[in-house]
Amino acid sequence: MAVQPSMETQAPGNSSPPKDGRSAQEKAVEDWLPINASRNAKWWYSAFHNVTAMVGAGVLGLPYAMSELGWGAGITVLILSWVITLYTLWQMVEMHEMVPGRRFDRYHELGQYAFGEKLGLWIVVPQQLVVEVGVNIVYMVTGGTSLKKFHDTVCEDCKSIKLTYFIMIFASVHFVLSQLPNFNSISGVSLAAAVMSLSYSTIAWGASVDKGKLDDVDYSLRATTTPGKVFGFLGALGTVAFAYAGHNVVLEIQATIPSTPEKPSKKPMWRGVVVAYIVVAVCYFPVSLVGYWAFGNRVDSDILITLSRPKWLIALANMMVVIHVIGSYQIYAMPVFDMIETVLVKRLKFPPGLTLRLIARTVYVAFTMFIAITFPFFDGLLSFFGGFAFAPTTYFLPCIMWLAIYKPRRFSLSWFTNWICIVLGVLLMVLAPIGGLRNIILNAKTYKFYQ
Repeated sequence: MAVQPSMETQAPGNSSPPKDGRSAQEKAVEDWLPINASRNAKWWYSAFHNVTAMVGAGVLGLPYAMSELGWGAGITVLILSWVITLYTLWQMVEMHEMVPGRRFDRYHELGQYAFGEKLGLWIVVPQQLVVEVGVNIVYMVTGGTSLKKFHDTVCEDCKSIKLTYFIMIFASVHFVLSQLPNFNSISGVSLAAAVMSLSYSTIAWGASVDKGKLDDVDYSLRATTTPGKVFGFLGALGTVAFAYAGHNVVLEIQATIPSTPEKPSKKPMWRGVVVAYIVVAVCYFPVSLVGYWAFGNRVDSDILITLSRPKWLIALANMMVVIHVIGSYQIYAMPVFDMIETVLVKRLKFPPGLTLRLIARTVYVAFTMFIAITFPFFDGLLSFFGGFAFAPTTYFLPCIMWLAIYKPRRFSLSWFTNWICIVLGVLLMVLAPIGGLRNIILNAKTYKFYQ
């Protein structure tokens, strides 16, 4: 199923010099950093890392997004997003080793090659950081919310506990797991998370089928006013964009796979991506369509909240969500750890080692926990971050880099395909955050801090 670039889109043979003129000290620092530390991953590592990165909290919000889009627009947006993001993910896998003797192990390294050393850094790093830090904050909220739902489901008569405390409990796991040095060291956590994502997605749509369609189910748009419908539609676009976020860590995942001229890393990586996208389709489409079919516009922002019976199954599904977002948090945190440690060691000249890692990563986890406790607006956060940062890095930035590097012939199929993705992605980036921001403002009116 792997696709090769056509003759009209071949990468230029001339390139920046490979990184082999490094001193022993520089090489030791590179090998210590999380992304470069281990290159012995198999193709199935790519599969479950990509599933863990992509099938996250977003899948539980898709039926809600359907209720703001309606049947026609909802199905169209879901299918288009699946196709476009698979295409742009293929582009990134291809571009990872397009220069002989060099690997672009990080998203910003590819950006620097496409746009120049300084400009590439300024284009990519802020967006990637917003995505990865944003996802970590949202997953803190998701983990805490799912823990609270689990507690409230299994112990209905117990005293109510603040969401704040559940987010802190969830964060406590990450203070420990964040000390795992690199991607391959979290492969077990990632595999468990991938299995959980498939499991709770199946429970979500299976329980919806079991419950059956509501007697008075209503498939009209959720909002009743015209502004409400417009803002709801825009927010739903952001929620769907959030659900396809794996591009922000794909080069970093591919960097863990061994590569030789005879056996380049793109072949096992692409195999893993295809498997991952099949799993994504199996998770996303049934949850979205069955959830909306069963509950119509009365579905909650998290489908598991709408489902209250059977009690034990919903409790189990919520605990699966907790396990899954534990893995997802680590997948998205690893490139951030890499950036932080790169700056501390290379720019600020801190000695690499356990002490640096312990302090830097603990501070980062504490930061994401604090922001999550302060602003736990789940659905608003999904659509705002989805449109604001996920659309560029997922939907159209790979296409811009492809055009800049390969320079396909004007009006060729490759040229048209990339420009269509760019136009749709820019529209998504501009429109989706508007709906998400409105949701956050509406929630903030009635919200009390640290409740």
